[in-house]
Amino acid sequence: MSNIGWVPERAPRMDGRTVVITGANSGLGLASARSLSALGANIVMACRNADKATLAAESLRAGSPAVRIEVRSLDLSSLNSIRRFATGLVDSGAQVDVLMNNAGVMATDQRATEDGFDLQFGTNHLGHFALTGLLLPLLAANPDGARIVNVSSMGHRAGRMHLDDPNFEHRPYRRWGAYFESKLANLLFTAELHRRLAAAGSTIAALAAHPGTASTELGKDGTSTTNWVIRNFFGALVRGPASGARSQVRAAVDPAARGGQFYGPALMVAGPPRLETPSRGARRADDAKVLWDLSERLTGIAYPL
Repeated sequence: MSNIGWVPERAPRMDGRTVVITGANSGLGLASARSLSALGANIVMACRNADKATLAAESLRAGSPAVRIEVRSLDLSSLNSIRRFATGLVDSGAQVDVLMNNAGVMATDQRATEDGFDLQFGTNHLGHFALTGLLLPLLAANPDGARIVNVSSMGHRAGRMHLDDPNFEHRPYRRWGAYFESKLANLLFTAELHRRLAAAGSTIAALAAHPGTASTELGKDGTSTTNWVIRNFFGALVRGPASGARSQVRAAVDPAARGGQFYGPALMVAGPPRLETPSRGARRADDAKVLWDLSERLTGIAYPL
């Protein structure tokens, strides 16, 4: 499909296929679930908040009654929760066609996960790294070739990796710096995952996307003055979740999409989704390899690649 004017309604049907979406109960995740279920895809909603997920699932079923909508509990800030989710999904015998790593937190106060990781790095990167690794055999078993879509942010361009201190043990914590760093980690992870999958001859494709200035990215998890200013004075640039989700939906379904690609709005903050070149920092192969090794060590999840 052309880069110009791509919309989900022109995407190929997804009847009978299954998409796992983290954080599918609201924002970009729910918008993605709505678009993909309208194309016929079955949706597994991997969510922390069961009540919100149940309500969101009801709205999805009302819009697409012919597809299967399933809610499963997942807290990406907990390795135990991630393992339980992965075990349950594998044991269910489900075939997974797309894993959309969408959930995240943004510009939070400094907090640690139950495993001792910085909340933003631990949730946005390490949680999805662990989940993807545990589901990789399930994805590899798909005879048609599965896709992994990691949702980053245009803010990755302001990120700088501190691979010697990812959990802010020896440096000052800055909420936005931590967020941008976690989003840069998403792209380095995608690049190294793509490299390893290609080297192994895998049929799995790993891609990334970002939403531009979608409303769900505007500091809902933060309390600082900076967050308030962004929420209240950048309204003219803000798109709703449905528009913001188009990049990750395209990465998930476009037959022309290939592993290693990165999709974002044509005008960076808005516009139809198109191929985009990530920042120079996101293309540092050595950093990607170091981050991979660090992530395996911290999570205890070793990839079969």
